[in-house]
Amino acid sequence: MSMEVLALVALLPILVALILMVGMRWPATKAMPVAWLTAAAGAVVVWGLPVKYVAALTLQGFITAIGILIIVFGAILILRTLQHSGGMETIQHGMQNITPDRRIQAIIIGYMFAAFIEGAAGFGTPAALAAPLLLSLGFPPLAAAIICLVFNSFPVTFGAVGTPVVLGLKYLAPGVDQAVASGVAGLNFSNMGEFVAVIGQWATLMHLSMIFILPIFMLGFITRFFGPERSWKPGLAAWKFCIFAAVSFTVPYLIFAWNVGPEFPSLIGGLVGLGVIIAGAKAGFCMPKESWDFGPSANWDPEWTGSVSADSTEFTAHMSQFKAWLPYILIGAILVVTRIPELGLKGMLAGQALKFSHILGYESVNGAIAYLYLPGTIPFTLVAILTIFIHGMPADKVKLSWTQAIKTMKNPTIALFAAVALVSIFRGSGIGDAALNPNSYPSMPLAMAKAVASIAGNAWPMFASFVGGLGAFITGSNTVSDLLFAEFQWGVASNLELPRQIIVAAQAVGGGMGNMICIHNIVAACAVVGLSGMEGAILRRTVWPFLLYGLVVGIVASLMSFVFLPGLF
Repeated sequence: MSMEVLALVALLPILVALILMVGMRWPATKAMPVAWLTAAAGAVVVWGLPVKYVAALTLQGFITAIGILIIVFGAILILRTLQHSGGMETIQHGMQNITPDRRIQAIIIGYMFAAFIEGAAGFGTPAALAAPLLLSLGFPPLAAAIICLVFNSFPVTFGAVGTPVVLGLKYLAPGVDQAVASGVAGLNFSNMGEFVAVIGQWATLMHLSMIFILPIFMLGFITRFFGPERSWKPGLAAWKFCIFAAVSFTVPYLIFAWNVGPEFPSLIGGLVGLGVIIAGAKAGFCMPKESWDFGPSANWDPEWTGSVSADSTEFTAHMSQFKAWLPYILIGAILVVTRIPELGLKGMLAGQALKFSHILGYESVNGAIAYLYLPGTIPFTLVAILTIFIHGMPADKVKLSWTQAIKTMKNPTIALFAAVALVSIFRGSGIGDAALNPNSYPSMPLAMAKAVASIAGNAWPMFASFVGGLGAFITGSNTVSDLLFAEFQWGVASNLELPRQIIVAAQAVGGGMGNMICIHNIVAACAVVGLSGMEGAILRRTVWPFLLYGLVVGIVASLMSFVFLPGLF
């Protein structure tokens, strides 16, 4: 069967999900099971995979989904605990004292605080933490989710202490060694470690333009579609503070990427930038002349709101700001010390896992739940328990927090089980075992990518990042996107005699921007702001900044490929 036909079959489950959620406005709880069934049918009928093997892959996806749901539950539990302890209202009171301007709050929390959390934890954690915080300040739930999903892009390539680059490119090691041994021209690395560092450096340059453009664009986008004026002008009026924030993040981001390595650019950039812009906002530096708000919630479009109240009001401080923020401080500190290998805790926690080997008898189908390493357990649930004592919560408030968190999990559980099962089928469809894959077809994602590459030719640098975005959309992870497509990107660059490091860097950047539209993140964000069933409404809006991001990165990657000179960098 031709690669083009295989690509169309592989694309069908994605089209089904898009049509049902975006076009017909189905909730993910209904659309994703249908998409999973479409993928399973294609795997059996076209790829020729045994039904039992597809069932095993589905179970593998369920196991992975449980890990994601633990993160979602932990984030919701933290939110509910802080709401009922009085800590959230105290934080709201303090944030209002910094500035009541929703544009500036969006930059401080959605852009910078989320970048720090991404650098420390990754895997959808920033949107799960930052979106509820914006919601509690009086943002419409839909706006809060969109802001956090879109801003969770440029830090992602270096998320979870560099995991997408450090681990996501591991399958390229044989190709890198062979290229170095063969003396391929234009390679400015001599081993895999140097290659990973170089990819990180090129990736920062590809992200750079959008680090400055995205906050300005998003504030205009928010005021246009959620403001009482329905105009881009109020958002664009805050451009000076956006530039200030971008510079505050970019300086440490570049310094660490180019001088230390790919583990800390987002983490340090977000941490340093957060302190700088909060101090700047308090001092009135680069602030807009007039404050801006969404207007009375009674005038909001019903589509903007969910099951969680977002009414803005005057807040009362129930404790000191330090005590209110202490749970978040503990989360950040614990994430850092448990994600840096040299400190020893990462290996110890990651080593504790429930393992499921040879699912349904298939040696290649395995799963694991690293229950202590997942952010939902440590630090989220752990800190939620500690907060009971830190904030002195009565038993009835504790019970209410846990009960509400558990009830919120129903819809995301259904959607994520189906979505991750679909991903598992996609990844397992290219198995090399002739008994399971009698036609030796490539995996479904690789079939799609190869078809696109054959059409694009030497214009590939313009499209490389979109493949990374496709991988993130399908899998919900920049790391997994890189694992799926990095070898393919390297092969395309080799065949077309394009600079390998630039094309692979575009893949890593694309995986980051794909977080805006990936179903996993959208479902998780919807869950924590009470918008379950509204995934299609969010996707219809986040796709535009995704396309803008991809266009800008494509232009930058194309220019880099065109002017690349061996040894220049």
